[in-house]
Amino acid sequence: MIRVDTIWLGLEPLDMRAGTESALARVVSAFGAARPHHGYVFLNRRCDRLKVLVCDGIGIWLAARRLHIGSFARVSLNENTALSRSQFDALVLGLPWQRMGEHGVITMV
Repeated sequence: MIRVDTIWLGLEPLDMRAGTESALARVVSAFGAARPHHGYVFLNRRCDRLKVLVCDGIGIWLAARRLHIGSFARVSLNENTALSRSQFDALVLGLPWQRMGEHGVITMV
């Protein structure tokens, strides 16, 4: 459906009222550009909502996810971080994504 080669996790929280244009402006300011086939993930301050902006080379896709219970796992990062597919899958489920290695192998406890 949509090809996503690289998924990036942004450092700064995003206001979840942000629409496509505001989220795109955040991507450009944080990453320098919205590259085709890249996904950009931003959490809100409480880490109970996230938005993913995907540039497919033709247009922009914006998706949101909200957890009813709990929060998304967030760690202190020094820079915008590329996520593996297994890390992204764990993140959107609310699991500790930073512990996921290649092919879903847990690398630390």
